[in-house]
Amino acid sequence: MKPTGMPVYRLTEDCIWNSFRSSGKRHLILTGDRGSGKSTLLSGLLRKLSSSGPVPGVTTWAEPGQAVYLRENISEETVQVGRFDPLLPGRENRMRPLPEGFQEAGVRMLGRLAEQEGEWASIDEIGYLESGCADYCDAVRRLMERKRLAAAVRRQDLPFLTELCGRPDVFLVDLDVPFGKLGCVIMASGLGKRFGGNKLMAELKGKPLIQYALDATEGIFERRVVVTRHKEVEELCRRQGVPVVFHSLPYRSDTVRLGLESLGAGTDAGKSGTETEIKIAPPAENGLEGCMFCPGDQPMLGRETVASLALCAASGKNTIWRAVWNGQEGSPVLFPAWVFPELLALPEGKGGGFAAGKHRELVRTVSARSQWELKDVDCLEDLELLAEKC
Repeated sequence: MKPTGMPVYRLTEDCIWNSFRSSGKRHLILTGDRGSGKSTLLSGLLRKLSSSGPVPGVTTWAEPGQAVYLRENISEETVQVGRFDPLLPGRENRMRPLPEGFQEAGVRMLGRLAEQEGEWASIDEIGYLESGCADYCDAVRRLMERKRLAAAVRRQDLPFLTELCGRPDVFLVDLDVPFGKLGCVIMASGLGKRFGGNKLMAELKGKPLIQYALDATEGIFERRVVVTRHKEVEELCRRQGVPVVFHSLPYRSDTVRLGLESLGAGTDAGKSGTETEIKIAPPAENGLEGCMFCPGDQPMLGRETVASLALCAASGKNTIWRAVWNGQEGSPVLFPAWVFPELLALPEGKGGGFAAGKHRELVRTVSARSQWELKDVDCLEDLELLAEKC
């Protein structure tokens, strides 16, 4: 049970769209099992693309227990492409493909989409019926050469579907596991000298600052930990079931290292000066693909911005992702796993920004929703300002 009462994060159209635009990819594909919400999210995304007119596309629709049809949205030309066969095994995929429907009308429809005005085209379902017709698959490939494609692809182990989802120009959103295997370290070790004390327990609208970081990162990461030098923060986290490393080491580099080690990215986690030993899963079992470092003193940071960064990291696993507002880069920052050794060996007093600066060519940014999301609390005046903006 999540003690904060916050559910696992469910992707929104805005989150997907923000992540896609940040990715620099050409095409957008949603995938997942039956019932994962592909069609609903794709419809919402197409509304974002249709400001200058409807996006040309094809729609698949079924009459349960009877047939499957393909329809071109603008001309409304419709063709049967599947026939129910009660003799087929299993409870799903009991539609037998009708190749002639794809080869003739289907290929013709996609050809017309390629000739339509506008940048985008859409296909609301690509699954085992479509993948069984080589001519239709070729028509999809040609369409992707001419247009940017927004599509929903069924999760099935079929060569054409695997090819589409694995294309380097595709931003893939897997609705079943949208964020992959990511960790999160909440940085909560600042002494608050300018604030005059432990700012992380200072209240803003009835909640301590650290609670905002816990809420913003809830339900997104496979594993997260808070690293702190404050007993009050440790106690708050433990009451909510959030793993915490309590330590007395002086440097930001210590906080980074202890956080990564506690997530299983090092071999000496729970040691090196921590006062509470953490039991660590071996890295081979851990297998994290990346880790976000989230400040504990940015109370306006939104869950959707955190999710956008995580979604980008799941699609761009070799990239360093960080939040930005009007060209000004800030935190959080999400590092891929290949940077872990550098983060574990940061120079004394350095933070993740030092590692990011060594790989500027691999840093990409995701826009925050407002300038206040990236504003941290250094002094009492900052807290008062953000209280006005909440």
